[in-house]
Amino acid sequence: MKNKNINLIANRLVKAFLKNKTISPIPIRYTKKIDQADKFRKVCESKIKRPIIGFKAGGTAIPVLKKLNEKEPFYASVYKHNFLKNNKSVRINKYTLGIELEVCYLIKKKFFDFKKSITNKNIKRYISHMAPCIEVVGYRQRKKGIKYLGDLCSDFGANLKFVIGSKKKFKNINIGNLKTSVFNRKAKQSIYGNTNTVYINPLNSLKFVLKKLRKDKIKLNNDFYVFTGSTVGVVPILGKGVYKGKIDKLGSVKTKII
Repeated sequence: MKNKNINLIANRLVKAFLKNKTISPIPIRYTKKIDQADKFRKVCESKIKRPIIGFKAGGTAIPVLKKLNEKEPFYASVYKHNFLKNNKSVRINKYTLGIELEVCYLIKKKFFDFKKSITNKNIKRYISHMAPCIEVVGYRQRKKGIKYLGDLCSDFGANLKFVIGSKKKFKNINIGNLKTSVFNRKAKQSIYGNTNTVYINPLNSLKFVLKKLRKDKIKLNNDFYVFTGSTVGVVPILGKGVYKGKIDKLGSVKTKII
């Protein structure tokens, strides 16, 4: 990709991201192949000067990865201005894809000083809290659907907002087999899932993100969140109103879609 071209396209998308606007779709050459989409994401993120509060894993459902002919998920930065407390409202548009219910971890900043091989066992010492959260997903572009995993990756991970429920101190529970649900009474919509749909389990997804952060030599000066991927897939928004997500043993989280 030529630097001039990628910067012109990235500037348009960054402006849309910061202004909460939508633009015409970016060229397919930035989305079709995940490695190119990831490079484009990094260029866009390098232009954002706002605080990063954490990172998300995207494309964590193994059947979806197989369908899209991809080997692994991707990760993207999550910015503080897109991070909301429980019960906060989120305004959507017709390019919003839906909502996801996720397990998130709060990670101690001293993880960045850890030099040994990262495993599911040793990363637990760096988890301080866990929480349920709702991610509202969608594009900053006037397009719908998902044709390539790079569609999501290239557009800031397709993260519009994260709404977090009450945090609980980390406990070593069986995180890979917890029942989950999302419902909106007004829309008569109920979706059920399980944490085992998240890249084997949310802890494994966390490990994936932490390994990527190390590989990319990313380091923050603060504790940070990792959002591990949807336990219910992408739930279409059938109507506005309150959506409530619940994860067994972790609790619940609400957002009002307006």
